[in-house]
Amino acid sequence: MNAPKPAWLKVRTAAGDGYAAVRSGIRSAALHTVCEEARCPNRPDCWGRGTATFLLLGDVCTRGCAFCSVRRGAPARPVDAGEPERVARCAAELGLDHVVLTSVTRDDLPDGGASVFARAIAAIRAALPGARVETLVPDYRGAALAVVLGAGPDVLAHNIEVVRRLTPLVRHGACGYDRSLSTLREAKGLSPRVATKSSLLLGLGEEPTEVEEAMRDLRETGVDVLVIGQYLRPAPSNAAVARYVPPTEFESLRALGESMGFAAVVAEPLARTSFRAAEAYGASRPAHVG
Repeated sequence: MNAPKPAWLKVRTAAGDGYAAVRSGIRSAALHTVCEEARCPNRPDCWGRGTATFLLLGDVCTRGCAFCSVRRGAPARPVDAGEPERVARCAAELGLDHVVLTSVTRDDLPDGGASVFARAIAAIRAALPGARVETLVPDYRGAALAVVLGAGPDVLAHNIEVVRRLTPLVRHGACGYDRSLSTLREAKGLSPRVATKSSLLLGLGEEPTEVEEAMRDLRETGVDVLVIGQYLRPAPSNAAVARYVPPTEFESLRALGESMGFAAVVAEPLARTSFRAAEAYGASRPAHVG
């Protein structure tokens, strides 16, 4: 699709002390963020509010999905043992009250990097006792998922990304629609009081009935928070945009999600998994976390 982006997808330019503070803190701690690596359109807004999503386990993913701009390949460096503590120090220096952790996928590691998530959660708890911790994890199952949940995150997120039909076309072959649903279902079974979260990207050729099916599949797994946003092509090598979805459709999907029983639904063109994460967590907490 070569049509210009519509007006509702315009992003404001970065400004303010919050943006500069987050950028400086991340640079000085030698950390990665998914905001930068995935070329998130919300970076000016989120950093301007003093929030960021830390990217664990380096900046090279062993998979490579067609919608994502994170570098793919075989990681050349060993896992950085000091990364969890640096994340915690950076979060403390920025005074964050809601810390979001995600990672590249590391199929080369025996536990997929789950132990690094657990160490980062523990370090944040020590440095920022009152902060909430949200984890956006790869498709962990079994022991790896239990390790992350055992560290006590407030939110466990994992994205199905797209509808079932598009999964083999857009996601890496090692990913799977049903595997992702299993991750979310297992997480809720292991830790019922931890809020679970997932997201869908639209504009890749999905049909309305397929979107509704995916929403119902997520709700049936016990997912508490649903995020729906517009796919934006990060680079020419990534999958093309098939359609720009108007805000009115997102509003309809938000209402549909709420009618299905999700505790919180964030549905708007620029929404991403960690977009307005603290607000979504607050909406989900009364019904699901005591």
